[in-house]
Amino acid sequence: MNTDQLYDLFLKCNGVSTDTRSIKKGSLFFSLKGENFDGNDYALEAINKGAKYAVIDNNKLENPNFIKVNNVLKSLQSLSGYHRIKLKNTTIIALTGSNGKTTTKELIHSVLSKKYKTVSTLGNLNNHIGVPLTLLNIKKDSNFAVIEMGANHIGEIAFLTDLVKPDYGYITNFGKAHLEGFGGIKGVIKGKTELYNWLMEHHKPILINSDDEIQKKFTNSQSILFGKKNNSQFVFKEFNEDYISVEYNKHKIKSKLIGSYNFYNIIAAISFGLYFKIDLKSIIKAIEDYTPKNNRSEILNIKDKKIILDAYNANPTSMKVAIDSFFELSGSKALILGDMLELGIYSNDEHHEIINHLEKENTGKTYLVGEEFYKLKKESNSILFYKTKNELILEISNNKILEKNILIKGSRAMKMEELINLI
Repeated sequence: MNTDQLYDLFLKCNGVSTDTRSIKKGSLFFSLKGENFDGNDYALEAINKGAKYAVIDNNKLENPNFIKVNNVLKSLQSLSGYHRIKLKNTTIIALTGSNGKTTTKELIHSVLSKKYKTVSTLGNLNNHIGVPLTLLNIKKDSNFAVIEMGANHIGEIAFLTDLVKPDYGYITNFGKAHLEGFGGIKGVIKGKTELYNWLMEHHKPILINSDDEIQKKFTNSQSILFGKKNNSQFVFKEFNEDYISVEYNKHKIKSKLIGSYNFYNIIAAISFGLYFKIDLKSIIKAIEDYTPKNNRSEILNIKDKKIILDAYNANPTSMKVAIDSFFELSGSKALILGDMLELGIYSNDEHHEIINHLEKENTGKTYLVGEEFYKLKKESNSILFYKTKNELILEISNNKILEKNILIKGSRAMKMEELINLI
């Protein structure tokens, strides 16, 4: 079945599904494959649970509600690209970057929603499967769609951008994330700026952080500049408080986000709001009402302690800025930091650099957990090393943390949020 025919069926369905555990009645089910499963094996179950059709690529299976294609994943991607072309009245903003993508996406969504019908990436569905699913979730009456794009190797952002065909784009930053796949920081920059290259080639505007020397190189006549510098279209001031506060045009905006690294996430969202003619009062309310969640810079007040839970992910850049911002807080401090993964040959050096940085600060008790940190174990007055999380759990269970401020951060696979109940 070709894409035209598949699209006609898609229009008759109630969205798309890829997981039989959360099937949508009347949906179009895609039998995707994974490392340890074959979605074709669940196609009949999907139909029995309410899917209208199931897209399969196993020719041995027979059912009147099965739609046979050569490759289910490629069919999903092609369908989403076809749907995107049909979205004539939807302005699409594409986001990528090493850190802060999801928070920035949610902030932009909050701001734009004050005036326009806006949809955005659910959670962090930002890869070669998540982006197509996001595109197919956009209705034709949507005014705006904010789409997050992630990558761990060169060429991935180029592919996703060509699928999304954005009207505007923004890169949050360039950091030491997925170094194993990108082959170093130069590879990160090359991979992320595939978005800007596409936008420039197609004469589309780019939101540029004028305080970022790398981003400034992509400035042209269509660029929208924001930052602290007066030559920007939108100029902001930052206030160093427990929560990030921003000043624009003599108006102070106090967020519920901590960490100086969130300053640019906030002002990027404000800049898009101003550019699209949303009144400042509505923008301020959107920023001040936004509450972080899903283990991203969450602030949890448990008993007499303030816990900063930033455990969705970690890389050397985000780890360092999180530590620096945490040390700006007043009161006693303890840090619980887990391994940073996907660093490949850079792992040893980057974990060593974090340890050195902590020793220089020397202002809080630190628990380091994971095999990468443990390889670098040394005698220290303020840093404790644990090879496994179970060892750390035993330590905290027997010796409660007395410090009032606690930062918890680590890569997603470390599941650092599981430590909260011990504090």
